[in-house]
Order: sequence, then structure tokens, then C-alpha cells
Amino acid sequence: MKSKKVIFPESHNIEVREDEIDLEDVSPEEIVIKKHYSLISPGTELACLADKENWFELPGTPGYAAVGEVVEVGDHVSDVETGQIAYFFGSHSEYEKISTDRFFLATPDSLDEKLIPFVKMTTIAMTSLRVSDIELGDYVMVTGQGLVGNLAAQLAKLQGAFVITTDLSDRRVELSRNCGADLALNPNKTDLKDEIRKFTELGGVSTLIEATGIPKVAVESLELIANEGELILLGTPRGEYRDDITELLNYCHLEQKGNITFKGAHEWRLPPFHNEYVKHSMERGSKIVFKLMEQGKLNIKDLLTHVIEPEEAEEAYDGLKEKKDEYLGVLMDWT
Repeated sequence: MKSKKVIFPESHNIEVREDEIDLEDVSPEEIVIKKHYSLISPGTELACLADKENWFELPGTPGYAAVGEVVEVGDHVSDVETGQIAYFFGSHSEYEKISTDRFFLATPDSLDEKLIPFVKMTTIAMTSLRVSDIELGDYVMVTGQGLVGNLAAQLAKLQGAFVITTDLSDRRVELSRNCGADLALNPNKTDLKDEIRKFTELGGVSTLIEATGIPKVAVESLELIANEGELILLGTPRGEYRDDITELLNYCHLEQKGNITFKGAHEWRLPPFHNEYVKHSMERGSKIVFKLMEQGKLNIKDLLTHVIEPEEAEEAYDGLKEKKDEYLGVLMDWT
């Protein structure tokens, strides 16, 4: 059977190819899933496209958030049935064989399938809260309102924080405000430090979640954090940035300046599957997101801006890079 997939054959190059997949050649521990939708993760996949991710080898197929239907089940698989709709860490391809030890969850019937891949972006965002000290009534700031940043802000709001967001795109600032941010700002159009000082009445926020992945933004945001506050690195830092590291460390170290704690919040610090010895895992986080979506506590629908055919992938990646007012959540439709 023919199976389409998106390929990055080399840096800054995108192709859609067709491979043969033999649905009868399934190992006893494998299942085959026919994708319905897969979601582009903009920051990671644009970095992969530029050959700036060490773990991603070119040529390669990107993507790690998908939903689809189980169409074949190996002889030794007992807890999965054909016809089952599943959420899993799937690539941008029409069919995919996965081992049963891969991450895989049955989806609630009540949820729109188009929203299911956004669970991945939400659990990535959730990691910033898991490592933070956010408490009811705290002031939290999220820099960058892409998918992960927007969802981190929504989750911080659900945790009881007063939430400030920033982005250079006016459309994303507006969307963030519509998703519940108490104060949403474009740093190019306001005195950020003055606005935050007035809003918090504390001289700064207690937690700053950095979701852009731009090191310069993280460093320049330190002055927006109150004494004894924390900087959460949610977006993976990318790109070169040069500064006086002694001055930076002194700012974080000395009480009269900041006394600020740095924390990494990469999702893979958590185990994929839940067990009795851990409180947090990707599996538990995903199930929590399912419940929040079912209860209408997360605004996912407004984050979905485009549903595209795989053949439109190049245009979509260009849009995510160059047209941030228009492109945000982009699904590939494999149906």
C-alpha cells in the first residue's frame, strides 16, 4: 500500500514522498495506525528543517503529535483493537508502524479529533508548571505566545496565577488576551518594565516562563522578575548569544539585584509512562489535558489556524516562520 510522508531531505528543503507499506508484514508486538491528523510543532520542526537539532538526522520525517485509527494489530497485542482512535507521538506520515512500548493513548469519544494532537503541545507547556513554585495569586509572565507559550499561560491561569504575556505579533497578543491573559503586551509598543511594575505592585513577577527559546529574551527578561523569583526555560534555547556571564550570574546571585533561580522545563525530564513511584508523567499529563479539554477549561479551537493537505507543507512551514500573525496551529490532514 502507498503511504505519503513529509520529508526534510536536506536543510531548508521539504518534499512529500510515497513509500510502500506492507500491512501484512506486522511484527507480533506492533500496530499500524492510519493517521487522521498530525500537528506541526513550529519551534522544533523549523529547527529540524534548518538542521539545528542534533537528535534529528537529515533526511528525516518530522512530527511528534498525531491522532489516527488502528488498522492492524500484531498477534501478541492484546489491549489494542482495530478501529480504535489513538493519540500518539506520530510523525507527518499517512501510515505508521509503532511498537506497543511506544507512547499511545485511546482518545475520549467526546473530543474533536482535530484538537487531539494539541495535547502534545499542552503537556510540553505543562512541564513549566510542574517545575515551578507557582501558587494561588502569584504573578506569572510568559514570554512568547506561540502554541506552547499560549498554552503555558492558560495553564498558569488555571493554577490560580495572574498572568502576563508578551509577543511581537499583535495577533498573538490579542489571542492571548482572548485565552485569558490578565495583561497581554507587545514589547515593541510599550514600556514593559513600567507596565509590569504597575500591574504587579511587587517590582516584578515571581515566575517568568520563557517560551520563545531566544537566549537574548531570557537574559533581558531577568529585570522583570522580583527578588526570590524564578526563570523557567520552557522553550529550548537556540541561536548564538554573547554577554558578560559574570554580570549575569551576579544578577541572579546577589540579593540586592535578583537572587533568581533558573529551572529547565524540557518535557522529557518526565517519564513517558505512569507508575506508582512517580507523581508526574507524560501519560498522566495527557489524561489531565483530555479532562480539561472535555470540561472546556482550555481554549484550543482558537489556536487552530490552518488545516492543510500534506502537499501544502512547504507553504505552511514558510508561514510559520514568516507570517506569525496568520499561522499558529497547523494540522496536516491525512484523511
